[in-house]
Amino acid sequence: MGYYDGNPNSEGRSGRQKGNRGGMFLAGLLGVVLGAILVIVAIPQLTNLDILPYSVQPDQDLKETDQTYHNGTTKNVSVNVTTDVTKAVEKTGDSVVGITNIQSQSFWGQGGGQTQDQQAGTGSGVMYKKEGKTVYIVTNNHVVEGADQLEVTLADGTKVPAKLRGTDVWTDLAVIEIDGSKIKDDDIAEFGNSDELKAGEPVIAIGNPLGLQFSGSVTQGVVSGVERTIPVDINQDGMEDWNAEVLQTDAAINPGNSGGALINISGQLVGINSMKIAQEAVEGIGLAIPINSARPIIEDLEQYGEVKRPAMGVTLEDVNQISAYHQQETLKLPKDIHYGVMIRQTVPNSPAAQAGLQELDVITELDGEKVENVIDLRKHLYNKKEVNDQMKVTFYRDGKKKEITMKLTDESRL
Repeated sequence: MGYYDGNPNSEGRSGRQKGNRGGMFLAGLLGVVLGAILVIVAIPQLTNLDILPYSVQPDQDLKETDQTYHNGTTKNVSVNVTTDVTKAVEKTGDSVVGITNIQSQSFWGQGGGQTQDQQAGTGSGVMYKKEGKTVYIVTNNHVVEGADQLEVTLADGTKVPAKLRGTDVWTDLAVIEIDGSKIKDDDIAEFGNSDELKAGEPVIAIGNPLGLQFSGSVTQGVVSGVERTIPVDINQDGMEDWNAEVLQTDAAINPGNSGGALINISGQLVGINSMKIAQEAVEGIGLAIPINSARPIIEDLEQYGEVKRPAMGVTLEDVNQISAYHQQETLKLPKDIHYGVMIRQTVPNSPAAQAGLQELDVITELDGEKVENVIDLRKHLYNKKEVNDQMKVTFYRDGKKKEITMKLTDESRL
């Protein structure tokens, strides 16, 4: 029996090293032979494979070409993308049109002479009614304001002249009409019920953001809030004249979307897109006029060219805008009365004048309801009264509380 004595040159270790080298050489030779045999067997199979190009042109159909599983056939792959949203857009999309505001301007600038027509702005509108050969379109007042001519662009790109039917500055609504002899009944929008909308309900905005270049653009979102109140300065004097009641949505609304459609998931018109809050720190606050609020305005504009609203015949000022000194010394109001509206002027022969109201009278109640300011007074008149209605007015004169009843008239007669 041999043993290792620690000497690297000893005969026992040298013998074992020689034996190992011989075994490794034989194993390597055997591996080479087996590898060569496998390659020879595999080459015929490899030559039958289809090699697909790595890149495919964008306009080519997506295809499956797995020969093993499809027996050498080629088939197109398609995905059904029909959803409730696409159905709603398909139903209502063609009812949304582009509106171009054309204004005449002097060819040489200010100062008369020859004029030329120029596009002053674009917006959107919704075809909501077809009567005979006439189609009526609702849009925003600010879309058509100042126009000398109006042009409507239909969903298929056809351009037709339009006629202004009527406008209302308070609700920012307008109605125009076009020749609809070639417009299909299916292209007319269906009214929904905006009173039934709930926060979180999906809605879709359709319009022409940034002009006709992006006509028919569709954005989706939800109802972010109902019955929102937004102060509006009608005459741009820095004072709030009206509180617009609107729907809030996070569906993207941009310049050019004004007057377009806000529809529910059933494709019904539930709002007229009107404005957005555009501030650096604000995102996703679009506003639309609820269709239930818009419908009576639309009907008046279509029928009369204006909204028939009741009027008192007075010029007013908020009491809270008057100094405390004049509230006490000039108006002689009781110390607990620091609200209401002061009459600055009465129109001759108006309901207010005929009922005996005078300059410096302070109105505090209408039909028993408290009036805080001019907006409250207008809301009571416009939302709760009709032309020729009787209205009870409570007011202070020289510190004494008084009450009268007047018969309201049509503001267009004043």
